[in-house]
Amino acid sequence: MAILEVHNLTKIIDTGTHRVEILRGIDLEVPEGQFVAIMGASGSGKSTLLGLLAGLDTATGGRVVLDGQDITGLREDELAVVRGRKIGFVFQSYQLIPTLTAEENVLLPHELLGGDIRSGTARARELLERVGLTDRLDHYPIQLSGGEQQRVALARAFMVRPPILMADEPTGNLDSVNGQHVLELLLDLNRRERTTLVLVTHDQALASRADRIVTLKDGRIVDDEVREPAGASNSNAGARP
Repeated sequence: MAILEVHNLTKIIDTGTHRVEILRGIDLEVPEGQFVAIMGASGSGKSTLLGLLAGLDTATGGRVVLDGQDITGLREDELAVVRGRKIGFVFQSYQLIPTLTAEENVLLPHELLGGDIRSGTARARELLERVGLTDRLDHYPIQLSGGEQQRVALARAFMVRPPILMADEPTGNLDSVNGQHVLELLLDLNRRERTTLVLVTHDQALASRADRIVTLKDGRIVDDEVREPAGASNSNAGARP
């Protein structure tokens, strides 16, 4: 069963003097539980595609169906509800709120959905324990290293058990050691939570862990390889409960 469907998706920017075609007729289906790496050179359209899949940007044409819901024509307030319930995000730049502690940052998506604080706090602490930050619950982002901030961001992304996780260069701002640690935590959490993962990266080593590699060039899909990932035990294929 496809959790994500993309039909003839296009994105064109009109500068007034010329038109820039960023995406040109993208068709894609992602089954539940699959780990998809989207690759391509700078300017290929991969980050734009991720933004459209998440409802963070508006397409010029085509449709995006997320977990059975067509999000193409939704208003921004409706999109915000969909994102809050169905999508977890991990950004290259962490995107933590500086005035909130690690625990409060992780708890925030749960609070925004009106969840019970007691159960939410227990879930937030469980996730922070999984990423090795039990002793950082009351620390603010400025008091954390880059690797620690990204681990908080990982915990936050899984907070409301979203059916799909989207990540944009999640190790791009980290050194190799911290990047590898964050990657292993991401894959471990994703496997445990049985979430579909769509990840944008230029890192071939990271993409080699995926179930599938989709390669973009000049706004088009030029290769779509379903593969046996390196370390098949890290694959999280299978429907969520």
